[in-house]
Amino acid sequence: MTKADLVAQVAKKANLTNKAAKDAVSAVFGTISEALKRGEKVVVTGFGTFLVRKRASRKGRNPQTGAEIQIPATVTPGFTAGKSLKRLTK
Repeated sequence: MTKADLVAQVAKKANLTNKAAKDAVSAVFGTISEALKRGEKVVVTGFGTFLVRKRASRKGRNPQTGAEIQIPATVTPGFTAGKSLKRLTK
């Protein structure tokens, strides 16, 4: 499902225009993104949790030369599905 498909489904189920549904979907994703930028956790009860995961620096190898390199630490967004969502996908 693409974002456009999601907007169409929201418009249909919530009885909204496509523009209003697009604004609503964009607002939700924008709000989640802003919270993650601030390092906050976003919990949607019954759906899941969006959070920022930290990866430690580690050693790796360049596959072309075999030389050892240092991979820097990073932060990445993550999602953990809630119980209700997990039950639906079984």
